[in-house]
Amino acid sequence: MTDRAHAPPEFTPYELIHRKRDGGRLSPAEIEWFISAYTAGEIPDYQAAALLMAVFFRGLDEEELAAWTRAMLESGAVLDLSAIPGPKVDKHSTGGVGDKVSLALGPLVAACGVTVPMIAGRGLGHTGGTLDKLEAIPGLRVDLGVEAFRRQLVECGVAIIGQTREIAPADRKLYALRDATATVESIPLIASSILSKKLAEGCEALVLDVKVGKGAFMKNVEDARRLAHTMIGIGRSMGRPVTALLTDMNQPLGRAVGNAVETREAMELLRGEGPADLRALTVELGAEMLVLGGVAHGVEEGRARIEAAIASGHGMERFERMVRAQGGDLSRLPEADRVVPVLAPRDGFVQAIDAQEVGLAAMALGAGRRRKEDSIDPAVGFVLAKKVGDPVERGEPLGFAHLRDRPGSEGPLHRFCRAFTIGDEAPAIGPLILERIT
Repeated sequence: MTDRAHAPPEFTPYELIHRKRDGGRLSPAEIEWFISAYTAGEIPDYQAAALLMAVFFRGLDEEELAAWTRAMLESGAVLDLSAIPGPKVDKHSTGGVGDKVSLALGPLVAACGVTVPMIAGRGLGHTGGTLDKLEAIPGLRVDLGVEAFRRQLVECGVAIIGQTREIAPADRKLYALRDATATVESIPLIASSILSKKLAEGCEALVLDVKVGKGAFMKNVEDARRLAHTMIGIGRSMGRPVTALLTDMNQPLGRAVGNAVETREAMELLRGEGPADLRALTVELGAEMLVLGGVAHGVEEGRARIEAAIASGHGMERFERMVRAQGGDLSRLPEADRVVPVLAPRDGFVQAIDAQEVGLAAMALGAGRRRKEDSIDPAVGFVLAKKVGDPVERGEPLGFAHLRDRPGSEGPLHRFCRAFTIGDEAPAIGPLILERIT
């Protein structure tokens, strides 16, 4: 973090807020000063919130966005992983329902010779968080410090941890403020938040999984494409290659939605089992990471290497090493008190599954949080028995609810059932991967 915030200010928050509110530009020096001063506690929340709202409505141009991202990146430690041999590549998902890809992807890519330094997040609302799924493993720690993170990368080739106090503290403060002031859904603010953390963790390249659909923050392809291009542009301005896949999030990914149930499903994938869509996306993202890391000459070779890491068990072995290194015990994954089927109300075909409704039903069971301070129950959730296109008979399970024995625990089952649209004809099924953007 620079010392600019502690010098006599050359600018005033009012001046910057006023100009951006009216559609003007902020200079890189002004942005650096504002981010630094706010991180140091010298600008109050109400003025930072006002600037965020101005950015929400007025946006940031390319130069402003690069300066904003760099100021957040340099607000804390920027890890130097150059002493670790080999390429360092990470992946980021913009968030969805049933998205447990990172749990299997990181170990698989590490097993193929690319180091994966991953700083992940927690779930909020209907979307799940990688850290919550990992913490369903008893004893597993995601709060590793910088040196422990670096040490694990040397020993295991992969570490998945939460954001430390040293890394991008400006983003931590600004994200909490955005969450409280309805300024989360801003493409420049989303892009700078993601890239500041990812670049601070020491990765040399990044693959993005930009979710599109009812269960995603980006509801349509146009917005998702714009977000992908924005992040690719930031990466390019900072000398980091970025590839993005736009992927469908209209129905949950895989079958499990919860924390322990999703962790189990990721382990099934590593054993060569599990849902076809989850495996296909994991293989595709892994292939892109190997290409960016320079250990595969093309996506086809990358796919073959990821598939080989699944078939040989090397990905599973790397996952187990990572879990042990972070203190986890895979023999004690929590289980719900009971498992209850949710039955189809009629015959027909599953024409649609509203991913957001499934996520909200899981949250109501206790698998997610409405506010950051809420606790979650790692054992509860849903496992889908049917996906879009499947035939179904009346009284046949659409899925299974993993419940606790407590009053009102069956209420979310009705919401889960309502997420399914059943009709007389089999629907056309669209692609899982919508676009590749570089």
